[in-house]
Amino acid sequence: MLSRTAALLLPAFGRLRITADPVSAAATNPAPDTADTVPTVAPGSIVAANHTSLSDPVVVLAALHRLGARPVVLATAGLWRIPLLGTLLRHEGHIAVHRGTARAAESLDAAAEALAAGRVVLIYGEGGLPRRRDSGELPPGPFRSGLARLAHATGAPVVPLGQAGSRRLTSGGTAKQLAGLATAPVRRPGLHVHLGAPLHLPADTAEATARAHRAVTAAWAAASRHAADRHTADRHTATR
Repeated sequence: MLSRTAALLLPAFGRLRITADPVSAAATNPAPDTADTVPTVAPGSIVAANHTSLSDPVVVLAALHRLGARPVVLATAGLWRIPLLGTLLRHEGHIAVHRGTARAAESLDAAAEALAAGRVVLIYGEGGLPRRRDSGELPPGPFRSGLARLAHATGAPVVPLGQAGSRRLTSGGTAKQLAGLATAPVRRPGLHVHLGAPLHLPADTAEATARAHRAVTAAWAAASRHAADRHTADRHTATR
């Protein structure tokens, strides 16, 4: 339900486009509103995304919904305390991450079970949001080791996902974020999701973490280029 809701609501706030690396687009179908072919995310895959804004889970879920994937999301446990949202998260089998506690490892066990059942698992390797308060894009910060450990334990392929533009929906302090959401239906900023080719990470945790970080950073850079080009084109059109 969350994925479907994200897919239904997002067009009112921004314009989503999806692209993919040529290798990952080899055996795929076109998606609506995209100029390029985009991959279908295979069941039992880990989608590793960059995290820049409170709104980017909506962007990512909408993109994955368009690709036919309904992921199980690993997210901070505090979200489960929010009325209604917490109920939906529990009902749909999303996974609470209790960071800094003895229960932190439980999330990886639950994610492994979801992958074994053929679910797609969405994980944010950074484990948190950047401190930057303006709407500018930032490359992914350092990754935690959980992604590498989950991939090693399950043998699941990792699909790097980069997204750009969500900071133009929400960024900065509370007042600025609310203002961003309130004006987004008028501005309808360009939002871009780019998927890299699936990769199998090595067994060494440090090397696997570094490789995943490089892949997600490359996907983010591609998404940022596309988003910047689209923003420039929009401004050029508006001034004609």
